[in-house]
Amino acid sequence: MSKITEVDVIPFTFEVDDLSLGNSKAMGVSNMVYEKGSKFRVMRYAIAIRTDDGLEGRYVTHWVGTQSALGQSIMLAPTLLGRDPEHRESIYDDLKREARAYDHMGHGPLDIALWDLYGRKYDASISSMLGGYRTRLPTYASTHHGQDVPGGLDTIEAFADFAVECQERGMPGFKIHGWHDGNKKREAAVIGAVRKAVGADMEIMVDPGCELRTYADALYVGRACDDNECLWYEDPYRDSSVSVIGQKMLRENLKTPLLVSEHIRGPEQKAAFALAGGCDMIHTDPEYDLGITGTMKIAHFAEAIGMDLQVHACGPAHRACVSAMRNTHFYEMALIGPGMPNLVPPVYKCGYDDQLTGLDANGTVPVPTGPGLGVDYDWDYVLGNKLSIHEFRLT
Repeated sequence: MSKITEVDVIPFTFEVDDLSLGNSKAMGVSNMVYEKGSKFRVMRYAIAIRTDDGLEGRYVTHWVGTQSALGQSIMLAPTLLGRDPEHRESIYDDLKREARAYDHMGHGPLDIALWDLYGRKYDASISSMLGGYRTRLPTYASTHHGQDVPGGLDTIEAFADFAVECQERGMPGFKIHGWHDGNKKREAAVIGAVRKAVGADMEIMVDPGCELRTYADALYVGRACDDNECLWYEDPYRDSSVSVIGQKMLRENLKTPLLVSEHIRGPEQKAAFALAGGCDMIHTDPEYDLGITGTMKIAHFAEAIGMDLQVHACGPAHRACVSAMRNTHFYEMALIGPGMPNLVPPVYKCGYDDQLTGLDANGTVPVPTGPGLGVDYDWDYVLGNKLSIHEFRLT
């Protein structure tokens, strides 16, 4: 039996070219704008879990890079000390209880690192341990939000042109994140323009990012989704997609399926939301939803009731999960735009890539097949750019 003796949580930074916060005052993955020549500094954090018999599991976050999530991972990390890392179900339950008064966003990275450790112990990929059968994943473009300063996705035409570029790269789907002002007419117009530009062969999805101000605004844009035969309509308005009643009313008045539950944590709450009629499709994320352990519980629940689900965002853990899911459509390359890179930390020495350059001619990305997550991290880069290091040791 192995025993966890060390856990490190390491926040670090990296720079991204040609992006900035624009007029926004707060960092957020959806607040970026294109600004040529700008250097934008991003924080993410890394997890390392080690055992008394020399095993190690690692994970570097993609989207969970906020101070809030970091604080929760630091709070939860000591709970792992002295535990058998193979007891992931028991650890999952204990971490869930420890974070019961919070939003659970620091739980996922720890669980993913445990899966990486387990896979490396037995020289098996997480995909194979989950029963994964997909080796390449059809990938859709998930855009940065629109901007009102020149550059990037600054016009309806810019969205349409970028959709055509993604279509020419072989991507089967294109998801629109519109503007932050919640202008329902502009949001509806961009849907029609993108559909006209790509024709009938490319799937279109719409995610206002909860920026539409009212139910009536959400209904207006939803009807544009209906008119343009969108595959799904996601997180429409300012209930932040947590009101079952509000989302149920939309479902009753629209044809387009609602993909909702990104902002509801864990299998129990997502199950309750879905069974109450709040969505047509479930959203899950191994970083958000209590790790790979939580995400697969959600996937199996959705499959049991005959419901599709989508895995939110991107990363090696996400690819492993999608590889083992029947009831899903695409892998999400989020967020990208014309000249606007995805905010993925440059920590891979193995060629892993969540930018447009990572696609093949058919618009797919590979599922890593090496042990654990199947990626090789540049740990010297992480340590060389660290803000601090939080070390927990079994005494």
